[in-house]
Amino acid sequence: MKHAPDLSRRRMLLGGAALGAGALLTACTSNEPDEPSGGGAQTVAAGSNGNAAPGEKVTIGFSAPAADHGWIAAITKNAKAQAGTYSDVEFKTVEAGGDAAAQRAALQTLIAQKPSIIVLLPHDGKELNAFGLEAMEAGIPVVNLDRAFPDPLAYRLQIKGDNYGMGVSAAHYIIEQMKAKNVASPVIGEIAGMDELELTQERSKGFTDTLTQAGFKVANRRAARFTADTGQQEAASLLQALPKMDALWNHDDDQGIGVLAAITQANRSEFIMVGGAGSLKAIQDIQADKSVLKATVTYSPSMASSAISLARLIAQNKGMSDLVELQVPKEIILASETITKENASNYLKLGF
Repeated sequence: MKHAPDLSRRRMLLGGAALGAGALLTACTSNEPDEPSGGGAQTVAAGSNGNAAPGEKVTIGFSAPAADHGWIAAITKNAKAQAGTYSDVEFKTVEAGGDAAAQRAALQTLIAQKPSIIVLLPHDGKELNAFGLEAMEAGIPVVNLDRAFPDPLAYRLQIKGDNYGMGVSAAHYIIEQMKAKNVASPVIGEIAGMDELELTQERSKGFTDTLTQAGFKVANRRAARFTADTGQQEAASLLQALPKMDALWNHDDDQGIGVLAAITQANRSEFIMVGGAGSLKAIQDIQADKSVLKATVTYSPSMASSAISLARLIAQNKGMSDLVELQVPKEIILASETITKENASNYLKLGF
């Protein structure tokens, strides 16, 4: 017979108010963050306030897709490093496999171990939604990272970057540059990521909506697969389709390695390029200012570090120290910032 979950536990799972973009995530521990060197694990320092002080021992289960991409690799690295900063956290990770079905099977073994809470970056949020519902019903809160579950009941906390905002930020930079150059009808290209993912669709919508407000439009759009190889392939096709271009937005900086290779191979330099996510290489390239890449818009894997800190608080039934509310919020969306040559040095420590 299945027993009803404890009522206080139930309230903890379903509670929490929404928090808007740009939330102060370091508030959950300390206001004095570490400053790791670029490319290192991004952690939040455990300070001396009540939240950071050792408390009830908790087990955080974790699952993310295999690290076949720099951003994904940084997600797992940051999560593990952040868990290691707490003496009261046991970190258990399970392999995600090659697809949503394999990840679901691995997560079933994690449920059987009954961790205090699960932090999950799903292969696909829609396909793993049923797992989130199952874990929550079993009394295990779920922190959904990056790829959203469509059902709010499938997670206790959702933390992600602002995908729509990435498109908005990229478009704003391009609009500003075009107006500064007095280009009235710019030819704009776009190289997206995986089109089947909602996050890609949101990025493109933010980009298109913002360009439209300025009277601009995308002349040619290609979808790659978040890899350098596919970025190079799609960029080569786009460059052939647009013999002259004024601006290009590439959604992903890892993918952008291939995009820049195609641009170099085609000997093109008449346009500006904006990247996406904020990789260390992209930031360094922007700072050096020796290519068409002039800016990138952030989507930082530091969200994994924050997810672990917040998962710990939820499991210990604590709130964020700088908020009046007694519980961790239900939704957190990180702001998408624009990195240019002028401010690149400030962002090197966040590059992955």
